[in-house]
Amino acid sequence: MSEDEKTPAREVITDYAQAHFRYFRTIDGAVYAQRNGHPVARPIRSQGTTGSHRQELMVGLFKDGLGVFNGTALKEALDLIEALALTEDVQPVHIRVAPGFDGATWLDLGRDDGKSVRIHPTGWDILTPDPREVCWRRTQLTGELPLPAKDTDGKGIDLLMRLCNFTDARAESLALAWLIGCLGPDVPVPAPFLTGPQGAGKSTAGKMLVRIIEGMSGDLRRAPKDEENLITAVAAGWVTGLDNLSHLGPDLSDLMCCIVTGAENIKRALFTDGDVVRARYRRPMLLTGIDVGVIRPDLAERLLPLRLERPRVRRTEAELWADFARNLPVILGSVLDLAVKVRATEADIPTDLRMADFAHLCAQLDAAASMGALDAYRASLDDLNDDVIEGDLLAQTVLKHAADIDPGVEVRMTSAEWLHGLTQLYTGEDFRPLPKGWPTTGKVLSDRLKRLQPVLAARGVLVDWGRTKLARYIEMTRPKPPQDEQRQVF
Repeated sequence: MSEDEKTPAREVITDYAQAHFRYFRTIDGAVYAQRNGHPVARPIRSQGTTGSHRQELMVGLFKDGLGVFNGTALKEALDLIEALALTEDVQPVHIRVAPGFDGATWLDLGRDDGKSVRIHPTGWDILTPDPREVCWRRTQLTGELPLPAKDTDGKGIDLLMRLCNFTDARAESLALAWLIGCLGPDVPVPAPFLTGPQGAGKSTAGKMLVRIIEGMSGDLRRAPKDEENLITAVAAGWVTGLDNLSHLGPDLSDLMCCIVTGAENIKRALFTDGDVVRARYRRPMLLTGIDVGVIRPDLAERLLPLRLERPRVRRTEAELWADFARNLPVILGSVLDLAVKVRATEADIPTDLRMADFAHLCAQLDAAASMGALDAYRASLDDLNDDVIEGDLLAQTVLKHAADIDPGVEVRMTSAEWLHGLTQLYTGEDFRPLPKGWPTTGKVLSDRLKRLQPVLAARGVLVDWGRTKLARYIEMTRPKPPQDEQRQVF
């Protein structure tokens, strides 16, 4: 055959790729490749080499006897494929959990054969999803889960609680509510904060909860030192576990709030001047630690404190994890059974809690299994409010000042007047020095009060802001207690 009659290598690669793979784009413009009939999608512009579509394509061409092609031919073919894919319909890719058709939810088991769990209103099944319904994205953080056991009759829940060292049923119910929440792709869930004395097994219990969703390769990690590394780690997995926290600075605290409820990060694309990369993230988180110091009010509303106690009988690591791995199919099956039962149960949505979706899930869990999860959630938030107040001298001073306000009376002053009054109240007659971080201007005081507003409201002190023709003001009041109904005597 003459050189003119040979098919160019880029055409051979392009024809093979279009015959064996489906190419599509996401809303961000990234192009993914999905082998026909398989739910796992890989980006064609992968920054790495392990498990990339480029490798997948090279292996397929070689095994099917079409030869080995050089990098130039592959690049030209992939450039053409990418350009063609940009005209296709938009389809999202998901890590670990995804919404499906008809109200179903999918859980990726991380298996090479693509088998996943479809959770639907009447039960759950192990299936290979239709590639047009679910596209899984795999990363190095995507571990493999065992096939969950059917008809467990709740035995897995008891096995899990025996392996963990939760202090009471309240913590156990909240841990279960969090696990069920992790199976929902659209419901923000507060981050469990496993705490307790040294030797209580906080890290071990945290790993177990994470590995129920992420597989036996799931693990806890130290908190990254900068925001970009944490966002990268969060975006590459589903559940992010941070171990042995001892301090939550303002930047890390604000970032955790964004991760729990959802946010977006934008940075400049590599090797470009004007293009950007968008990273959307909303992920379940889990934290462990003995004491993280002062907790900021906005993060407190997104935490789920779970206290553990020291076990009376110690076991070796090898024995403990062998027991957990052996029972993981039953544990996962029981959690799936409970999730189906909870989703099929109707309950009123609590309207007084910030994370209303998780509060509703707790109410459904109570209606389905009578676990007292909603009361436990309210109690945990109350405990966190106490922690915030104990660590904030300004909050303590405001509550002390509000104690002298008659119920129903509105006290209005400018922020500077409030600062002067609260400062005098704190320093007292002995003129004790102001603590570090005390507001220095009325604007700083106003901003601090906005952060403390939910905590103060939980303690019966309402703070609001307004404006007159002359100036802005801060209003503080204590609502009147509800009056007992007068009984009529006939």
